[in-house]
Amino acid sequence: MCLAIPALVEQLNADDSAIVNLGGIRKAISLALVEDIEAGDYVIVHAGYALQKLDLAEAEQTLQLFEAMSAGIDGNED
Repeated sequence: MCLAIPALVEQLNADDSAIVNLGGIRKAISLALVEDIEAGDYVIVHAGYALQKLDLAEAEQTLQLFEAMSAGIDGNED
């Protein structure tokens, strides 16, 4: 099974890569498969590559769903 996660682009690097924030974890990824990415954008990341750019509303909705699923698994639901 594959899981692609929305990540916030924090820093662009000169070598077609970026530093993204994945739930508090900073990671270097490749931007070779996407265009027109800027710091502050959200991208879908899988296996170290940005696959597509997301709009803010879509990214926030997806992250909220992941958080809700995690709370249900951990037993932290209210």
